[in-house]
Order: sequence, then C-alpha cells, then structure tokens
Amino acid sequence: MSPAATAILADDEPLLRAQMRDALATVWPGLAIVAEAANGAEAVHAAREHRPAVAFLDIEMPVMNGLEAARLLGPETHVVFVTAYDRYAVEAFERGAVDYVLKPAAPARLAETVRRLQARLAAPAPALDALLAELARRLPASAPQRLRMLQATVGNTVRLIDVDEALYFQSDAKYTKVVTREGESLLKKTLKELLAELDPGRFWQVHRGTIVNVREIAAVTADEFGHREIAFKGHPARVEVSRSFAHLFRGG
Repeated sequence: MSPAATAILADDEPLLRAQMRDALATVWPGLAIVAEAANGAEAVHAAREHRPAVAFLDIEMPVMNGLEAARLLGPETHVVFVTAYDRYAVEAFERGAVDYVLKPAAPARLAETVRRLQARLAAPAPALDALLAELARRLPASAPQRLRMLQATVGNTVRLIDVDEALYFQSDAKYTKVVTREGESLLKKTLKELLAELDPGRFWQVHRGTIVNVREIAAVTADEFGHREIAFKGHPARVEVSRSFAHLFRGG
C-alpha cells in the first residue's frame, strides 16, 4: 500500500485555512495535512521539516508572500497557489504546470485541482522560475483596487466607514445596509455592485442578500437540519448561511 500524500497549508487567515482543510478532506480524503502556516516564512520552514508532496500557498501573506515562498521549496513539493485575483492571473497559471484555486475554494474546482495533482505526483515538481517571474510582474499591476472606505448615510448624516469595520452587509431594496459595532448605515449601491468592489478573500457572500467580513466571524453553528448561522465577535447579530453557500463552512 502506497503511503498517503502529504501537504502543508499556508494562509494568514485561520478561517480560510480551515475552509481549505475541510474542503480537501472531502475531495482528497487520503491527503495528510502535516502542517499549517500563517505566512510564507512559516511555510518554507514547514516544507523543509516535512518535505510535503504538495504546498497550498496563499499568494498574499505577511513576512513572505506565497511567490517568494514557492521559490524556496524543493523539487519534491508541487505548488498550488491560492488567490483572489481570478482573471487577472489565470492566464499566467494556465500557461504553467502549476495549479491555482480561487478564494474561497469551491469543492468542484478543488476536486479538479486534486485530480491534476494526483496525476503529477510521481514526477518531480515543475520548474517555477518563469511562472513566478511573470506573476510577480502581473499581479501588482493588474490586481483590482479594492474598496477601502464606505460612504454611508445615517438619517441625514453622511459617514465615512473603513471597510474593515464592517461586520456584514445586507441587501435593502436598491441600497445595502452595512452593520458595524457602532450601528447600521445605508450604502447607495446594490449588494451586487458592492460585492464586485470588495476583496473576495476577506468578504464572502453567504446568502443571496448577505456578505460577511470573515475576519469578524466568531463561530459558525449548524442545527440538526443543517441550517447554518454565523455569530460575530463582540456583537449579538446572527446571519443565516444559505444552502447555496454552505460549502464554504463544511468543505462540501
């Protein structure tokens, strides 16, 4: 019987690491996650210690990013980049022999990545120099400018709100309600318009009418019927996770 394939996960967001871990457990039950890392430097250390077959590396991480970490991995480790850049980098990935997963990882897309990896594991990992050079040139210039400040109204008053302060957003007719620890405000744009401007690695749509800030999630609970609900840090609000988005929190 062949030994189980091994992998490390690197992402500075614990919730995103957990989501990837759970998703991998569903689509690749024979994979052993031997270490997790919160930045590229930790990922390199873990790879040197465990010599994993696969490294799932977030591109944007503190201390050392995923591209820099990938340069330092040995030929025994196949790299999968985890990215929120979608179309801005996909062409570069497609031309290389390295796979990618968009945040948050969808089970069907991750299963495709796993099938590709399983077919490649018997061979050495492909050389990354050309791909990494292209990504390093492409990503900083092509990455979309994500929304940082919100112009919201409370009654007759206009407020500027740092997007990081938002706990969640909910659709309200032609407007969108933004909820922070200080209260509620209205944005003069639809939820769909807002979703296109937010960082997809930080803000997840969890319902047709709801987007949440993943850094503000305290817990996700499920009842006996499989209904999921999100609780936030230091705030009594609860929001529902619809069945269409339940895979984000259970890996399948």
